[in-house]
Amino acid sequence: MLSLLIVVLLGIAIISFFLAPRVQTADGFFKGVANNGEGPSLWTLVLSQVTTWIFARSLMTAAILGYYYGIAGALAYAAYYVSFLTGGAIIDHLRFKHNKENIQTFMREQFGAVGDHCYNLVIVLRLLSEVFSNLLVIGIIFGVTGSWEYTAAMVIVAISTFAYSVSGGLRASLRTDVFQAILVILALAMLFGIMLFHNEFSFSQVIFSSPNIQSPGWVLLAVAFLQVWSYPLHDPVMMDRGFLADRETTKKSFNYAAIISIACILIFALLGVFAGVVKVSGEDLITTLTRLFGVPCMIIFNVALVISAVSTLDSTFSSAAKLVAVDMKVIQPTLTNGRWVMFVFLIGGGLFLWKGNKDLFDAVAISGTASMFLAPVIFFNIWGNQQTHLWALLVSFFSATIGGVLYFLESSGHAHLSFLWFGYEHKYSKLLIICISILIIGCISFYIGKKKHA
Repeated sequence: MLSLLIVVLLGIAIISFFLAPRVQTADGFFKGVANNGEGPSLWTLVLSQVTTWIFARSLMTAAILGYYYGIAGALAYAAYYVSFLTGGAIIDHLRFKHNKENIQTFMREQFGAVGDHCYNLVIVLRLLSEVFSNLLVIGIIFGVTGSWEYTAAMVIVAISTFAYSVSGGLRASLRTDVFQAILVILALAMLFGIMLFHNEFSFSQVIFSSPNIQSPGWVLLAVAFLQVWSYPLHDPVMMDRGFLADRETTKKSFNYAAIISIACILIFALLGVFAGVVKVSGEDLITTLTRLFGVPCMIIFNVALVISAVSTLDSTFSSAAKLVAVDMKVIQPTLTNGRWVMFVFLIGGGLFLWKGNKDLFDAVAISGTASMFLAPVIFFNIWGNQQTHLWALLVSFFSATIGGVLYFLESSGHAHLSFLWFGYEHKYSKLLIICISILIIGCISFYIGKKKHA
């Protein structure tokens, strides 16, 4: 299986390299504009949105949540993909009601340089986490942590993806996303069909796999519906694609991407639910799936993960270049500078891996919590047209930061602050308490912090 996966990996990398255009203009590199000056078509945008959000870590997490928490875990992770609908509404207001070309401009006008810096800090950390977490999943697919297979797979993916990303920037990412999305969707459809016709599959068992209303999966579903308002705003890959086409095309792309992405994530999560229903004592997710489906199907399973990792990495590199050169204006938006930014983020993600992955992989889960400081910005400023004092944003920012740190300390075992959790012990119950607290503190501060107009 390993040798076949290596061939598939190299094949995807080579095809992606030849599909990627060699852009000659800054608009093509940073904004995805074609040589004739046109933006991407509707289905290019849709498939790009889908494949960049159905990334390797997401697929694996969806399957794991389904395996341990049943249908509740599957629905909980799928609920995060409602972010396409909230994200589309955010983009529509930013572009066509506030007339902004990016989020940073809005943050600077509302809250000055400090507000802009708070936002950019979260975005930089998000992009770095995407690099290392997707490379980490690749490593795990190909070998045991620390083995030569583990390291070689990550190096191959990192270098090959970087190679075609620096040649075409966002334009290359959009072009290769279409190819990669089609492959992922086909792989998921094949896995879904195989599962449905498996002799041990029972639709009723899957549907009623979370009978306990207090299941952590149902708690996580509540968390998802709290985080889904702010989650898209802290994801530059999604947001960047909201500024590329006309209003009608952009609206449709977010709506269609929501439907397709939710369906794809549910399919992968249901594989985990099915495995959890029929597992035997001592088995983990991969062992159960291998027993149920055999090696050929597991190759398809791993191919889906590999493709999704590659598609997310190239989008992460292009978003990083745009963030630093265009949105933050740290450097001039030239092709050379954009390529250097990509290299820096590649090395930065690699350093996270070098420092160790267990706690860092857990830390990725707090990104949605940290992003919740943006929820009142969306409710009061973007949608509500309110002008707010900087102190209110800082209260929201620090409450979300503290909440994210508390969740990380608890979930990783570094601290046990039982007095904060009202007797609830599971990490998702603690996360729900944290999210509710952040939203309440942030919204109250923004309500009080409204600027009085003369």
